Formats: sequence, C-alpha cells, structure tokens
Amino acid sequence: MEFMKVNSEGVSASRVYLPADQAHLNLLAFFVTQFPHIAEDEWVNRFNEGLILDQDGQTLTASSPYLPNSHLLYFRRLAREPEIPFEEEILYQDEHILVADKPHFLPVTPSGLYLHQTLLSRVKKKTGIQTLSPIHRIDRDTAGLVIFSVNPTERAQYQNLFRDRAVKKVYEAIAPYSESLAKKLPMTYQSRIEESEHFLQMQEVEGDSNTDTLIELVQEKNPWARYRLTPGSGKKHQLRCHLNVLEVPIKNDQIYPVLTPYQEYDLDFSKPLQLLAKEIAFVDPIDGLNRTFSSAQELVL
Repeated sequence: MEFMKVNSEGVSASRVYLPADQAHLNLLAFFVTQFPHIAEDEWVNRFNEGLILDQDGQTLTASSPYLPNSHLLYFRRLAREPEIPFEEEILYQDEHILVADKPHFLPVTPSGLYLHQTLLSRVKKKTGIQTLSPIHRIDRDTAGLVIFSVNPTERAQYQNLFRDRAVKKVYEAIAPYSESLAKKLPMTYQSRIEESEHFLQMQEVEGDSNTDTLIELVQEKNPWARYRLTPGSGKKHQLRCHLNVLEVPIKNDQIYPVLTPYQEYDLDFSKPLQLLAKEIAFVDPIDGLNRTFSSAQELVL
C-alpha cells in the first residue's frame, strides 16, 4: 500500500528514492543533485524546519548520511502564500467518499503558489484522513461540490464514473440576459473546443463536436439572468467557453472574453466568478446506492 504522510497543515509529503548506484556526502548533497532547479539554501531551510523525514516519520538533518535503497519524505515550503478567507464545508462523509462544498478562489489541489490554502490540504487537516484524493476537479474560480475518494483501492472505480459519463453534474451561472438566446432555450449546445495559443483560454474551432451542454434559463432580472448548465462532456472551461461564444460570458470571468492577469497577492474577493457546481448525482460503484448531493451555496442574482 502506498505510504503517505501528512503534516499538521494537512499537506501530503512527496516521496523520493535513494538509488543504490549513487553516492553522496550527505542528504543535502543528494537533494541538491536530485533537484537542481531548487536552490541549496531552500533545501537547508527545509531540513532546518523539519520538512525532510525518513519512512518512519523521523526528521533528518542536512548532514544525515545517504542510505541507498531507501525512501525519504519531503514537504514543499512556500515563503509566501495567498490567504483565501473563505471556508469550505464538508457535506457528507463515509468510509468510501467525502463530499466538500468549496468556496470561490480556493484551488482543489496544491499547485503554483498554493499549498496550504487548497481544498485538499484543508480537508485533510480537518479530518486527519491521509488518503483523501479528489476524483474530479473544478476550477479554483468556481465554487461548489468536489468529491474525494477515501480509499486508494477504490479511487479508480469512482474516477471511472466520470470517464464513462455516468455522473450527472449541474451548475448554475449568473450571466447577461439575452432575449435572442432566451428564445432558443432550453437547448443543448454542441461545439468543438481546443486550447488556444494562451494555455489559460479554450477556443471554439471547426470540426466534430467534442462538448455538449444543456443550457436552461432559470430566472431573469435584467440585465442579468440565472442559467442552469448541465454538461454532458467534461472539457476544460467548457461552460465558460460555451456561454462566452453565445455572447453571455459569466459574470466576473477574468478569462473570457478578455484574459485578465491574476493579481495573486491582491485578489479581489468582492468579484467571485458567478459559477457554482450546484448538484451531482451518480450510482455508487461500491454499494450500488443512488447518491445525490447539492451545494448549500447560492448565487445572488
């Protein structure tokens, strides 16, 4: 079974193998050689802060000997991380899955500048469950439901539900009201979207459709409207891209139609993307029960 350790902040360690065909003066020399893109001072600081451990969880020092054919654990260290002042809520938990209600702005997993301020790290810290792993993702700008697998041996069965389109996901969005679009709704919008020249943006292109979204008008309060979005496919930024193409880009979207660079340390928390992963339903592959979950959050029109 995969060994994983989580620190007091709920952050999982990475594991590194010490090959038998190498020799190093000490562990500091090994890490500097193994990870040349990370400065030596950074590794010294990690050792000093107790972020390098052996397989039994014992802290090691920079001068500890290099022991071939062994594994070590190490944690990332961020000098400065943006604080996300919103709390997630755990809606459901059993021995198989955990369902969390994620706030806007919070990434699901560690990446870039985010380590502790992620849904995964926070939920691990709250529950103490070291083996939690998200079985799907939503953008950090999007609020709403995220499901985690508890047992690594069951994770693939839950992930396969999404691969096989056996999960019904329903989103809500606040976007401009369009009378011409309203006349066509409800409708299933289909198109082919691919990455644009800028990796953050997706674009609609010619070719066979690879996305489909059922779009329904729920409420109108001119100049805005509430839309119910049910994606049949799961492409990156599918909902954001589709509504943008239909000339009703989601309120407060910083990527569509115009890409606005993030001010990572000065986020405008007063303007969250008005997109919410509201409902999710599936037949549980472990016990065969029908599972339906709904976010407690509401978008204000």
